[in-house]
Amino acid sequence: MGNRTEQTAATPWWKRSVVYQIYPRSFCDGNGDGIGDLRGIIGKLDHLQALGIDVVWLSPVYASPNDDNGYDISDYRAIMPEFGTMADFDEMLDGLHRRGIKLMMDLVVNHTSDEHDWFVQACRSCDNPYRDYYIWRAPREDGSEPNNWESAFGGSAWQFHEPTGEYYLHLFSKKQPDLNWDNPKVREEVYDLMHFWLRKGVDGFRMDVINMIAKTPGLPDAPVCDPSSRWQPAFTTAADEDRLLLYLREMKERVLSHYDIITVGETPTVTTRLGLALTHQETGALHMLFQFEHMDLDHQGSKWMGRELDLYELKRVTSRWQTELAVHGWNSLYLSNHDQPRPVSRFGDDEEYRVESAKLLATFLHLQQGTPFIYQGEELGMTNVRFDSIDDYRDIETLNMYRIAVHERGEDPQQVLSWIHAKSRDNARTPFQWDDSEHAGFSTVRPWIGVNPNYRYVNAAQALADPDSVFRYYRCLIELRKAHAILVDGRYDLLNDTPDEVFAFTRTLGEQRLLVALNFSPDTVPWRRPDRLELGPVLIGNLPDEPAVSDGVVSLRPYEARVWWVG
Repeated sequence: MGNRTEQTAATPWWKRSVVYQIYPRSFCDGNGDGIGDLRGIIGKLDHLQALGIDVVWLSPVYASPNDDNGYDISDYRAIMPEFGTMADFDEMLDGLHRRGIKLMMDLVVNHTSDEHDWFVQACRSCDNPYRDYYIWRAPREDGSEPNNWESAFGGSAWQFHEPTGEYYLHLFSKKQPDLNWDNPKVREEVYDLMHFWLRKGVDGFRMDVINMIAKTPGLPDAPVCDPSSRWQPAFTTAADEDRLLLYLREMKERVLSHYDIITVGETPTVTTRLGLALTHQETGALHMLFQFEHMDLDHQGSKWMGRELDLYELKRVTSRWQTELAVHGWNSLYLSNHDQPRPVSRFGDDEEYRVESAKLLATFLHLQQGTPFIYQGEELGMTNVRFDSIDDYRDIETLNMYRIAVHERGEDPQQVLSWIHAKSRDNARTPFQWDDSEHAGFSTVRPWIGVNPNYRYVNAAQALADPDSVFRYYRCLIELRKAHAILVDGRYDLLNDTPDEVFAFTRTLGEQRLLVALNFSPDTVPWRRPDRLELGPVLIGNLPDEPAVSDGVVSLRPYEARVWWVG
């Protein structure tokens, strides 16, 4: 590893870190009931340490009726019994900290469960003190919903509550009523629960759909995007963004500024302008955010209507976020999480070139400027699952889409299943594949959702034994990030005039420069490197030998990723 450059203390720890997301229900079952839990996580902490990650982002483990797999919270200060106890949580947190790993909790405060005591109280009467914790509206004159907003899970975003004669807003499931952030008491409740967890020793928050806490004043009808539907996606305005910034700056003042922590906001539809305002190193409230532009590039209208990834668009979107947040903001880097299909199936080749394309995608991710996020199983090259029946799926979004498409619109069930095979959130939620034993070593009994059949050859035990595995490549990328400041602090610059299949960019820090070349195709592609960039030693590559080079033309092999020091 030539040209080593040490990290500087001036770079915040969360910029130097690599984050690993655990979806607890699917990670490891520690008590033999088919459901992943905290004891299962405790038993696998050495896996995380061996990978070399710095932070664990833990999806919700709070008390929940599980309408949306834990993102519907009924008690923010209690652990879901299926996952264990608060003593288990404390043991897990201590085990992480003893291994030098920090813990980032999921903060879900756009909505609660309808079984949360606040909402139970709010339903008792229109003048209950908790009524204004949520967003209620009277019906229109004809008794219909207050506006045309659509739930993210399909249908109206409003649910009628007959005992009190009003509708409540739910941008997700009807069992996830939205909180009213205009109410100062709601904000105080949120700050108090944040202090509760931070005082326990957690190291930060990933904030679920945090930009949705600011609703359009007056809750007007949304513009019609789909004339064939009665319901339209809720929209945002500049006024919403101003209120969002006010809410989050207040949160920073009241809570975040008092701790040395990591903060990440999930922000669907956010622009680079707002992204910079949210993450500005001096005035922003958050350290980084999850934007979705690159995740939407293979959509055609809706997420279910897929299309081939346009690499030109990926270059354009990636480079805009890299450039516009480079100086004063900060990017998170991700290709998968609990809501997204497996990247090797989505952007690579999950059959002949599964290993090569998984490593290429890892190189693409970790060589940009920002904080990389790894979703559980990504480090193994886990793939999408293709269940034969809708009965094998568990995700509320998937089941609702199938019901609407097949039973209401009359779509062909097999066609709908093909959409689900490509885009269902359950692709990310099949059990972690630990070994080739029954149930993939995840559990001793049948899991809550089926295991991907390829666990026989895609599993952690195989990966640890194979010196050329996807796991070992991820570990190498993480080690390089710790060894070379250029990977954290270096400037990103896109190289233009490349073949359609090639994504190439440089990273520059002082006199040092790296050249990254990525062939996103199953074919060998000739690529002429810029004459000004003389190839030096290889920093990392996903194939064992050097590509052929002749007169400045590099023959990049299928899904080849290569990173050189250049002069």
